[in-house]
Amino acid sequence: MPEFNPHNYVPAENLLEGRVILVTGAGAGIGRAAAMTFAKHGATVALLGRTLRKLETIYDEIIEAGYPRPSLAPIDLGKADGPTFFELADSIRNEFGRLDGLLHNAGILGHKTPLEHYDVKTWAEVMHINLTVPFVMTQTLLPLLRESKDASVVFTTSSVGRKGRAYWGAYAVSKFGTEGLSQTFADELSNENIRVNCINPGRTRTAMRKAAYPGEDPSTVPAPEEVLGPYLYLLGPDSKDVTGQSLDAQ
Repeated sequence: MPEFNPHNYVPAENLLEGRVILVTGAGAGIGRAAAMTFAKHGATVALLGRTLRKLETIYDEIIEAGYPRPSLAPIDLGKADGPTFFELADSIRNEFGRLDGLLHNAGILGHKTPLEHYDVKTWAEVMHINLTVPFVMTQTLLPLLRESKDASVVFTTSSVGRKGRAYWGAYAVSKFGTEGLSQTFADELSNENIRVNCINPGRTRTAMRKAAYPGEDPSTVPAPEEVLGPYLYLLGPDSKDVTGQSLDAQ
């Protein structure tokens, strides 16, 4: 596979035309920017997030721009359990009959503190949202992904999920798990129409970044809209034979 260069990738305007893509954490940050950009390139986007008001805002913006009508999935992933994911699958099946793309963007930072002092409850919350939820959601949505001729699942990783770094605690460990989860799904589905990959967005102007680096000047950090090349690449047909990879957005 040729090395992907995010700076050289130019997606076609209709790259995602006819595709149904679910985006988690669609209410803000990278998820919001990705959902809007996917719609701009022709996708019908299922907007999943915790806050209905935020989802409705981006829904209205997509409609006003003349892009395909999205759907709303207001779900608090911190409280999600088995029935939640089956209801989500039923909703997508009833509305679209299939799923062409799944972007696992939602995540939480937890605490930046030594593991020796890490709060166990916070550890469990980070692992649930960052690792367990993407696993269960992907597992539950596999039948819908199999209905697509060219399905793509994208997990969000981090540089601290490739090399451990002091004080990043549960977040780093959850991203190590995400890399393994993605690779395992990719290998198990290698003979099917579903490809599975990771993206490390890098330093991006989001609320999570601000929490992790409170003293950083946000004007020096790329906006979410500036890092979406690899997202379009992996969720569109240009990456049809790419699976089991972990790409950097910057």
